[in-house]
Amino acid sequence: MYTLLTHNDLDGVGCGILGKLAFGDQIDVRYNSIASLNRQVEQFLEKKDVSQTLLITDLSVSEKNEEAVEEFFRNGGQVTLIDHHVTAIHLNQYEWGFVAVEDEEGRPASATSLFYQYLMTHEFLTGSRAIDEFVELVRQYDTWEWERLANQDAKRLNDLFFMLSFEEFEEKMTRRLLENEQFGFDELETKLLDIEENKIERYIRRKKREVYQTFIEGDCAGIVHAESYHSELGNELMKEFNHLDYIAIVMVGGKRISLRTSHDDIDVSKIAGRYQGGGHQKASGCNLTQEGFRTFVEHTFQLEPLKADAFHNKFNTKDTSTFCMFSNHKQDTIILSRSGEEWQIEINTEKEGMYPSFEEAERHIKRNHYAWLVRDDIYVDYLRKHYAAYRSGK
Repeated sequence: MYTLLTHNDLDGVGCGILGKLAFGDQIDVRYNSIASLNRQVEQFLEKKDVSQTLLITDLSVSEKNEEAVEEFFRNGGQVTLIDHHVTAIHLNQYEWGFVAVEDEEGRPASATSLFYQYLMTHEFLTGSRAIDEFVELVRQYDTWEWERLANQDAKRLNDLFFMLSFEEFEEKMTRRLLENEQFGFDELETKLLDIEENKIERYIRRKKREVYQTFIEGDCAGIVHAESYHSELGNELMKEFNHLDYIAIVMVGGKRISLRTSHDDIDVSKIAGRYQGGGHQKASGCNLTQEGFRTFVEHTFQLEPLKADAFHNKFNTKDTSTFCMFSNHKQDTIILSRSGEEWQIEINTEKEGMYPSFEEAERHIKRNHYAWLVRDDIYVDYLRKHYAAYRSGK
């Protein structure tokens, strides 16, 4: 018999589906949060039953359980841990640990893709085109490659996962992979997914008005409270507010924080590590500890939300060769203008600094003055008043 302890996201459930395909009714699959995994491992090890094989995927054990698993293994127990998070690399020192951030082809790995390789290598599972396609969709979604590759099917698979219960999704996918030569969505699922996409778009539009900016240990963070669509929301918010170093999606009810970034020089897994979490460089999660609650909730409660740049403008635009206008909650007039090869920042007629590019100047005013590009009507009114003052000699 096999016991599989795996994560409760799409990648973790993908491993559960592969486990069912490989071992059928000989495997007990249990889906876990990061916090609950170690309790499950402890309960398994307490039985000291070396006839049971323990499989752990998409999650890593605590230091305490790391030692206990090693002892179980040395006493004849069968254990395999498969993960793809950089924070678990140290587990490769054990015979039972297999952690790889990239696959053999140099692509970002997921737990599902690594577990599939493991099952195939040990001849526990015979591959098929349908399974290959399913595993690749999971891999692309979990590593964010779906966006770079513009593969909407990977995103839609995750949407479907959240629309169904674990049991229903697992049963549907297992049966589909067994019975079909290719992987795809049926007609009803396609219609439901179309409806869900519209729902996600409306949800994200609303949440864009609820982002709070603050500096946390030197990083400029955007904080939003949201219970759903974390990957899509984090992705869109980083596009909208690219001056932020990362987005922290807070779930007070679930006592969790989801962290997202689009910047190569920011590693949110290290930030998550401060709050009993971990994950990928650009997508991680952690517990909402008391310290985290003070930092991400209490300290931001009195802040005003960020405003997005005006997006229907014809005159006050960022591609101007002359100047554009920003403002903030203090109603400062912030002018960003070209001066030779550089860009000048002027706040309420006071010059603040010169920057070598528009992007650097804009980043400065957004991070330090919480500014946004104003609408055309405000911009035109500003020009009218200054022209009138110029004509009158004032």
